[in-house]
Amino acid sequence: MARPEFNYISKDITDADILYEDNHLIAVNKRAGDIVQVDDTGDESLDEKVKKYIAKKYNKPNGAFLGVVHRLDRPVSGVILFAKTSKALERINKMFKGREMHKTYYAIVRKRPHPEAGTLVHYLLKNPQKNVTKAHDKEVPGSQRSELNYKLVGEREDYYVIEVDPITGRPHQIRVQLSTLGCPIVGDNKYGYPRGSLRKSICLHARRLQFIHPVKNEPVLIVAPLPKDGFWEKFEGLIE
Repeated sequence: MARPEFNYISKDITDADILYEDNHLIAVNKRAGDIVQVDDTGDESLDEKVKKYIAKKYNKPNGAFLGVVHRLDRPVSGVILFAKTSKALERINKMFKGREMHKTYYAIVRKRPHPEAGTLVHYLLKNPQKNVTKAHDKEVPGSQRSELNYKLVGEREDYYVIEVDPITGRPHQIRVQLSTLGCPIVGDNKYGYPRGSLRKSICLHARRLQFIHPVKNEPVLIVAPLPKDGFWEKFEGLIE
């Protein structure tokens, strides 16, 4: 019997999707399946949806400025931050480059990691034609040094919850590094999980983003609620 195909359905951004907003920044709880910026699929991008949300909310008939400062892979959910002013965009970009933005992700896997906590360092090389990243133990031409900290935080029904704190931010980094550990993320058949999700999502969620506000100079903590999809709910009590 053929498996049903998943059709991506674009949904507008509403107040319920907004995790944080002030005059300089806006953070959204990204749905798995949304693309952050336009690509060759032609699907409406998240930054365009956020621009429309701002223009409508603040009655800006000529549109709104919005700066993309970081990205999440299409099948990943969670907190993503945009800049509403050019000043904030410039400063936030510097903070990301200076590793002053602390991000915490949670991944669901089927294999207990060994060791249960540690630091992973690889040299990642992306193949842009195939949109696949490969991890190497040693530096190879064109590769980027990639580092993350991880720890096992719990288990439910033979699934394991891993907390991940990336030190660097490389394309597909968490996905390929956990796969190299022997723990491919549930649903991520690109990186070793035996089957994909009908929702075209993987069980990787950008949970928290912590930083010092680039204009107000105040600490900011943004937390993205877990997806309500009938699966993530199993792990509510294990995820901070």
